[in-house]
Amino acid sequence: MLRKLLLLLESALLILGLLLAYAGWQQYQALEQPLNLTEERLLDVSAGDTPGLLLNRLDREEVLQGAFWLRLYWRFNLQDQSLHSGEYRLTPGLSVRDLLGLWQRGEVVHYNLTLIEGWSFRQVRAALARESKLELTLTELSDAQVMERLDLAESNPEGRFFPDTYRYVRGMSDLQLLQQAHARLQEVLAEEWQQRAEALPYREPYEALIMASIVEKETGVPEERGLIAGVFVRRLAIGMRLQTDPTVIFGMGERYQGRLTRADLLEPTPYNTYTIDGMPPTPIALVGREALHAALHPVAGESLYFVARGDGSHVFSNNLAAHNRAVREYQLKRRDDYRSSPAP
Repeated sequence: MLRKLLLLLESALLILGLLLAYAGWQQYQALEQPLNLTEERLLDVSAGDTPGLLLNRLDREEVLQGAFWLRLYWRFNLQDQSLHSGEYRLTPGLSVRDLLGLWQRGEVVHYNLTLIEGWSFRQVRAALARESKLELTLTELSDAQVMERLDLAESNPEGRFFPDTYRYVRGMSDLQLLQQAHARLQEVLAEEWQQRAEALPYREPYEALIMASIVEKETGVPEERGLIAGVFVRRLAIGMRLQTDPTVIFGMGERYQGRLTRADLLEPTPYNTYTIDGMPPTPIALVGREALHAALHPVAGESLYFVARGDGSHVFSNNLAAHNRAVREYQLKRRDDYRSSPAP
């Protein structure tokens, strides 16, 4: 009787061994097979999708075979591995083992969105709305409602976001990207404020941000940022109005059609620095680190005026008479190729 039991046990172990060998061979074959693709495609993985669900989908689409064996492989070898949502890039020649490696490492496709120095918040929102891979949650909201979503209900949105290139994956929301940009602005502003020069006319970092936004819009040549900041800081110190066109343009909003008139310069708005004392109430544009640094490290000197040459650079003058001569030379007799910013 014992002999028969031993024979049965040996037979069962042999059959089990054969089954395991067969399963191992099937898994090996399934793992090493190339994906059945003739061109690149993106595999969209939503939150809540499981490897088993995806393998079954790809099997039905005849991109791979043996989903059953692959599900077993994942269950017994990678059961504690989380699956990141997003898009995975599938290319001809990629094996199933390679695909599972992408899932293990979470190598989802990333997209880039660049926010540009000098942009208004309206331009930021337009750029977000063009990103088809972002989840658009703010499109129908007012600026004030957007700031409420960001827990910044009492804040004006202008200049509150740092111009940079931000990476995101499909399914990330426009709100999340704005949160990143705002957090980055706060970080950079704090760093620059900590290292600021002495005897500046700013009571808080936000005022430096306002000044930096004016410098950002006035500067065509990067090397002149500190010089322009110096002019504005000296004007503030002696109670002279800033009289800077970009603030007038910002205050006009969509009414601005590309040219300022004398009437525009005389029109009272909260942003018209020809009619108000000091700085406008908010920034007028996104501000890069260089403009912030210039606002917090203005170049010393005596100049109180500057006028554009027409090539993006400026002539700086210490007094009104010299400034008027520069205006006659560079503004009243504009050259044919006059431009307010440098040639690209």
